Amino acid sequence: MRAAVYHGPHRVEIEDVATPEPGPGEVAVDVAFNGICGTDLHEYYAGPIFVPTSPHPLTGRQAPLTMGHEFSGTVAAVGSGVDGWAVGDRVAVEPIHRCGHCPPCRAGNYNVCQRIGFHGLMSDGGMAERTVVPVHMLHRLPDSVSLELGALVEPMSVAYHAATLGEPPADGTALVFGAGPIGIGLWFALRGKGLENVYVVEPSADRRAAVAALGARTLDPTDVDVPAFVADTTDGRGADAVYDAAGVRPAVETALACVGSRRPMVSVAIYETPLETPLLNLVMNESRIQGSLCYTAADYEAVIALMDAGTYDTTGWVEHIALEDVVTEGFDALHAGRKTKVLVDPTR
Repeated sequence: MRAAVYHGPHRVEIEDVATPEPGPGEVAVDVAFNGICGTDLHEYYAGPIFVPTSPHPLTGRQAPLTMGHEFSGTVAAVGSGVDGWAVGDRVAVEPIHRCGHCPPCRAGNYNVCQRIGFHGLMSDGGMAERTVVPVHMLHRLPDSVSLELGALVEPMSVAYHAATLGEPPADGTALVFGAGPIGIGLWFALRGKGLENVYVVEPSADRRAAVAALGARTLDPTDVDVPAFVADTTDGRGADAVYDAAGVRPAVETALACVGSRRPMVSVAIYETPLETPLLNLVMNESRIQGSLCYTAADYEAVIALMDAGTYDTTGWVEHIALEDVVTEGFDALHAGRKTKVLVDPTR
């Protein structure tokens, strides 16, 4: 079968590899769509970062390996000992490998497992015609949720998990910094939780236009004094939650100037370099920075339920490409800012 194999920075090759077969407790999935994540871009341009160069303790895999951890598909084969799943079932895949024994795993917080691994970063992933996953990674898609939306469950669950950690009240005000896929997902998640007063802060006119077309209220930080706007809008209280999905210093500084007393800035971006942070703002405001990593099964099921209810819309920000075009129309186009979200179709 064909697969996008990661060998190192600036080297992803479309190769013919052996079609995998499921072992005990595993299923094979024919991949419908696989999203390109910001993490994939970091691996391609600056890696290896998460892709191991020695055997991973949970998967035993290391580079080279097939990329792809945001994907949906159809069950193609079922290994021994698997109950409740059959060939033809439509699924989204929750790509976390966890040990099950460390303190976070025992507490139910396996998204911060001390030996965490990701299918498609620490094992052969979904940027291929077929992949094999442990049965615990499967989430069933209702008939109303397309396989296109199914491939977005993973990044939308990242956003939903972060939205939940911010704990904004339904009648509160929230700000999202950055209108990339996670920022858009945060807007969807917050709206799905019942918040009306959600603003997306984004300097790019194209990205502002894309999220505004979905119904979002946007702010241009190059034209609007965002902290002053928030203070005026909230009668001086500040935002009930702010979310950094941009990962750059101006966004962090502005977010911390907007957050209300004893309220959080939830950090869900990938930070390539250390940032200076005005911690005095936190001291004087008794506000805090809350990290957010990945998701759990509960986040997946919540997102799928919202998709079933019609909350999510891919219009204007999601594009499909063929597997052979993954570098030029995928990595390069995303890195240059020409596209927002790209789904690879291995059947093309």
